[in-house]
Amino acid sequence: MEMSLISSSPATGGDFSQLGNSYNNTSLMFISSFATKSQMGFRQIIRCPNLHIKVAARSLSHSQPAASTMVSNPKDSVKLYVGLPMNSVSDCHSINHSRAISAGLRALKLLGVEGVELPIWWGVAEKEAIGKYQWSGYLTLVDMIQKAGLKLHITLCFHGCKQENIHLPKWVSEIGESEPDIFFADRSGKRYKDCLSFGVDDLPVFHGKTAMNVYQGFVESFKTSFSSFMGSTITGITIGMGPDGELRYPSHQDQNKNKIGLGAGEFQCYDQNMMNNLKKHSENHGNPNWGLSGPHDAPNYNQHPLINTFFKEEGSWETPYGDFFLSWYSTQLVSHADKILSMAASTFSDTPVILSGKLPLIHSWYRTRSHPAEVAAGFCNTVNRYEEIIKVFHKNSCRMILPGMDLLDEEEPNELCSSPEMLLEEIRDGCRKNGVEVCGQNLEIAGSSESFEQIRKNLVGGNGIEVFVYQRMGAQFFSPVHFPLFSAFVRRIKELELDSDDLGGNGRDSVVSVPGKNRKMQAA
Repeated sequence: MEMSLISSSPATGGDFSQLGNSYNNTSLMFISSFATKSQMGFRQIIRCPNLHIKVAARSLSHSQPAASTMVSNPKDSVKLYVGLPMNSVSDCHSINHSRAISAGLRALKLLGVEGVELPIWWGVAEKEAIGKYQWSGYLTLVDMIQKAGLKLHITLCFHGCKQENIHLPKWVSEIGESEPDIFFADRSGKRYKDCLSFGVDDLPVFHGKTAMNVYQGFVESFKTSFSSFMGSTITGITIGMGPDGELRYPSHQDQNKNKIGLGAGEFQCYDQNMMNNLKKHSENHGNPNWGLSGPHDAPNYNQHPLINTFFKEEGSWETPYGDFFLSWYSTQLVSHADKILSMAASTFSDTPVILSGKLPLIHSWYRTRSHPAEVAAGFCNTVNRYEEIIKVFHKNSCRMILPGMDLLDEEEPNELCSSPEMLLEEIRDGCRKNGVEVCGQNLEIAGSSESFEQIRKNLVGGNGIEVFVYQRMGAQFFSPVHFPLFSAFVRRIKELELDSDDLGGNGRDSVVSVPGKNRKMQAA
C-alpha cells in the first residue's frame, strides 16, 4: 500500500516541523492507494485531527518541487480539471469508494484545481429498458462535487469499457443478439460490441427508434434531471461519438488500446448496414462493383501496412478505387459527427454549458504518405484530411478535445514512423484557422517530470487552450511518486513562484508525500 498526505495549514512562520504540534488548526488527509490483479483503486482518505507527526524538510529539487505562493491572477491561467474514476458510480447506482472520492475532491480543491470530469455511462443510467433512466447515483455524486466547491465537466458515454467491465445497456445487447449488424464488423466478421455502428444512426432498429433517437432521449433526460446544476456546477458536457468516446472507427478492436503493435488496424465497414450504404454509394457513382466489399488488399490488424498491401507506395490507396472507398469511409465518420453534435447542440442550446467532442490522436505511421493508421480509423489521407471534421465542430459551436498532450516524439518507437507532436500541431493549426477552441488531455498518467513538462509546453505560449483535463484519479494518481509531480504541475500552470520564506504561511496550501513504511514525512 502507498500513502500520500495532503495538508492545508494556517500555521505561521513556515516551519513544517511544527505541523504535528498545531494539529488543532490543521487539516490533514492520508490517501492510501492500492492495486491488485483484479482491481485498481484508492481506499478511503482518512482525516487525522489528533495525529502527531514530524515533517522533515529537505532540499528542493526538480524531482521533488516545493510548495509555493500564488502570484498570478487565476483568471489568466489554464483551467485544470481531473477525471474521476471511470467506475465512480456502479450499475447498482451507488457511489464506489464514496468516502475516498469525497476526500479526493477536497484534496483537489486544496491544490486549486478548477474542477473534475465525470463519465456518465449509457449502460448504467439506461441499463434495463429503453427510456427507463436511473440517475440517482450520478445525482448524488454531482451534489457531492458541488458541495466541495468544484466545477464539473460531464462526459456522456455511449460506449462500453472492457477494462472497467462497463457494457452497453442490457436491452441494447439483447437487440444485438438477434440483430448483430447494429455493431461494427471487420473483414473476418468479428464484431465490436462496445459501441453502435454508424450504420444504424438513422435505422429504426431499437424498438422503432433510430440510434440518434435513442441518444437524444438519453441526452434530454440527462438535461432535465440535472437542470439545477447546469451553468453553476456543470460547466461543460462532452458527447461520446464512438469507441472510447472518440470520433473514430474501432480500427484496433482486437488489441488493447495502449498496446498497439506494428499494424495500422483494419477497416470496420463490414456490418450489413454499412455495406448496404457502400453498395448504394457505388451505384450512384456508376461503379456498382466497387460496392461489393471493402479493399481486397487491405492489411490485417498486425500486418506491416507498407509491405505488399493497400497502403504501400503507389498502392491501391492512390487509385480511383482507393480514392472512392476512402472518401466514402471518411464521409460516414464526418456525417456521424455532424448528426450527434447537431443533436447535442440543439438540446443544450438554451443552457450556459459548453459542448465538446473528442478526437483521437492516432499518430502511428504519421510520417508516411499514406497515413494508414489514421485512414483505418476514418481520417482521409488528403492534404486537409481533418478540415471537414473541424468544420463540423465549428458549425455546432463545439470545443474539440485532443488527448496525447503528454506524448513526446523521442519516446515513440522508430519503426512506427510516429509523430504525436506533429499530428497534434496539425490538428490544432486547423482548429485555429477555423475558429474551433481546443481542450487538452493527457493519454496516460504521467510517470515523469518530462511528461508534465511536455503538457505544460502544450498549454502555454499562445496555444489558446483554456481547459485541460488530467486523466485520471485512482491509485496511481495519489501515489507518493505521482502526486507531488502533479501538485508541482498545478502550481506551474497557475504560474506559482517559490517563496521559501513563506512555506506553510497563512492560508497557503502545502503538499507532502509519504512512503508507506516511513513515519517521517518529507516536504515535497
